[in-house]
Amino acid sequence: MSHTTFIKRVILRNYKSIGSCDVHLRPLTYLVGQNGAGKSNFLDAMHFVRDALTGSLDNAINERGGLNEVRRRSSGHPTHFGIRLEFCLRDGREGWYAFDIGAMASGGYEVQHEECVISGIGKGPFFRTAKGQLHDSSETAFPAVTSDRLALVAASGFTAFRPVFDALTAMGFYNLNPKLMRELQKPQDGRLLKPVGENISSVIGHLERVASDRVKTIKEYLQSIVPMVHGVERKAIGPMETLEFRQDMAGAKHPWKFLAQNMSDGTLRALGVLTALLQSNVDYSPTLIGIEEPETALHPAASAALRDVLTQSSNHTQVLVTSHSPDLLDDHNIDADSILAVISEGGETKIAPLDEASRKMLHDHLFSAGELLRMNQLEPDRKITDQQHETQTDLFGEARP
Repeated sequence: MSHTTFIKRVILRNYKSIGSCDVHLRPLTYLVGQNGAGKSNFLDAMHFVRDALTGSLDNAINERGGLNEVRRRSSGHPTHFGIRLEFCLRDGREGWYAFDIGAMASGGYEVQHEECVISGIGKGPFFRTAKGQLHDSSETAFPAVTSDRLALVAASGFTAFRPVFDALTAMGFYNLNPKLMRELQKPQDGRLLKPVGENISSVIGHLERVASDRVKTIKEYLQSIVPMVHGVERKAIGPMETLEFRQDMAGAKHPWKFLAQNMSDGTLRALGVLTALLQSNVDYSPTLIGIEEPETALHPAASAALRDVLTQSSNHTQVLVTSHSPDLLDDHNIDADSILAVISEGGETKIAPLDEASRKMLHDHLFSAGELLRMNQLEPDRKITDQQHETQTDLFGEARP
């Protein structure tokens, strides 16, 4: 397993449009499917874990419209939902973190079960809870557990569980918003780019101070994607801050300077994607980066440069990308194992590796993944989707193949 693969496996139950899902992830994984297929819901399940740990479970649910918007309705009846993430920590130890959440008759919700295990039950640190009660743990002392909060938040005060908490909360998920990136921003924590890029000026400023080589790389990639842009840097304006770009102008001897408010959506999104992917530095390093449709608003000619930065970034940080762009996938070097096909049938999202026919065409270099996508031939393995539906893998207990 590559040292950059933090999340090895994701198992979901009844999360939004996803009834059941059990997939393995690579250092770089493409989730490919049509608009509305449910790609974003897969990323959001992992984002939900991060939000529930960094803020609160209540906020994570409410930010998504409440429990009824988070859990999938099956045959008209509400159901509980569950998430299991199998991970590999940077020190090489493997384990899993899982929980399921159900509605209460009073209208609230409760954490029905929660489990965090490192190196296997009885082999390393672990705890298991059920409905607000500690079931068992490797630790002789354990903080109070309540049914409306995730126990890992309190358990992170123990040295044994802190690495899992830190790794899960160091995941970053992005659906960049040029409008917010364009506005003047208050100085913020610049260690990790926020989900829509609303603190990008602070992130660029932070990198300028602690990792100037990263800023140089961002600028180089930005120029390869937007050739007229020759640089970008943080600029203070009174108590606020923004970004200042240098751009070629016809007839001018030197590049002109423009503030972010004057830049195009495509340029700002490109900078946001590059910053998200290249923000690792000696001060802070994300464990996983998930990006929604990084090709949006970019010229198709920029796809090769975008693929290159995705590949290079995955050597240092695990990367997940949602896309329905044939141009982004138009490369014979994209491995079939790095693609998960996402489809929607009857309102239910199904996610699986490519079927045998698609895999063979990619392996034999008959077509690129982009060419297959244009022909609507990137199909999930139906045996796997049927198996996921019929024999749902347990969220809890020892990992199985």
